[in-house]
Amino acid sequence: MTDLVPIRRALISLSDKSGLEELAAGLTRHGVEMVSTGGTAAKLREKGAAPRDISDLTGFPEMMDGRVKTLHPKVHGGLLGVRDNPEHAAAMEEHGIEPIDLVVVNLYPFLNTVMSGADRDTIIENIDIGGPSMVRSAAKNHAHVAIVTDPDDYAELLEQLDTNQGATTFEFRRRLAAKAFALTASYDSLISQWFGFADLGLRFPPRWTFSSKLALELRYGENPHQRAALYIPEGPVGRGLATARRVQGKELSYNNLNDANAALELVSEFRASDPTVVIVKHANPCGVATRGTLIDAWREALACDSVSAFGGIVATNRPLDAETAEAITQIFTEVVVAPDADEDAKAIFARKKNLRLLLTGELPDPARPGQNIAVIAGGILVQDRDNGMVTHEQLKCVTKRQPT
Repeated sequence: MTDLVPIRRALISLSDKSGLEELAAGLTRHGVEMVSTGGTAAKLREKGAAPRDISDLTGFPEMMDGRVKTLHPKVHGGLLGVRDNPEHAAAMEEHGIEPIDLVVVNLYPFLNTVMSGADRDTIIENIDIGGPSMVRSAAKNHAHVAIVTDPDDYAELLEQLDTNQGATTFEFRRRLAAKAFALTASYDSLISQWFGFADLGLRFPPRWTFSSKLALELRYGENPHQRAALYIPEGPVGRGLATARRVQGKELSYNNLNDANAALELVSEFRASDPTVVIVKHANPCGVATRGTLIDAWREALACDSVSAFGGIVATNRPLDAETAEAITQIFTEVVVAPDADEDAKAIFARKKNLRLLLTGELPDPARPGQNIAVIAGGILVQDRDNGMVTHEQLKCVTKRQPT
């Protein structure tokens, strides 16, 4: 296996054409022949490049509304052929298959199409077939082919070419291949979820694959010897702790997020109520109060159990003001979660360098649909979210001694 592989021919087919001008200029600078499809070829010509049409490579026109254009032995043979295998090399020569050293592809925007509210036929047409096929072929043969699926990687690709006289390293190609297979797995997962949940209306599909992406490596897990990370599902993501903006404070730990989520879920049940403060310790509420002002709600919540509140999590259903911020900082608090905070409140919290301030924007809807997942030994438990809402009218006191 050769470490450095020169890039002589590139196949480019993009839905997201951001960064294309810089990419084309860099490939041209290194004398790379560019082969391209329909709209991408037109965009390259608009940018001053001279790509070769895919139909010229395959000998077949693009057909069936673009459904068939890259599904051809001249493409996949050029991607899958093992260059240092004599039989592969002989087959390529016999059938006039030209090697392709670089593939730059991103896929039809299936998820964006679904989220736009498009009709079923439009959604089906945005299931990419040729793109994932090229991605997988190139990624499998990463010993000889570089596969780029993310515009964020264009800069490193061009840096590789500049550093290695127009070649890529095996380590770079291996990282790109791993990223490419993760992309196709995620893409197929989103399609299968749409078919199962949205199109067929199944509550528990026979096979449920779901995809998520790394958002944050955490300080540690539940205990200091455990490592932990936060992943966010790919697809529509509502407001919540995972998408909150950390304004300040130390890096978050597993316990910080787990406890803060309990506080946020609870305070969200009061999102339409008067100012409310929730104090949580070890995922359990130790104080909740609703009052006319946020500062009064804080005082009453703290009075519920001022001892347990030490080192706890505070969540509010209203933006934080300076007076409330000043009061909260009088005791040791790990995390404060709120929809927002004014500049005076942020300045007060800034004096407590270790305190984490998380701003969520709009609070999550406590009645939202969805499912909860719990991992058990050897399996996964799935259930509907507990989104039932209890009103005061449904409550009654069953003790002889009536609470105040």
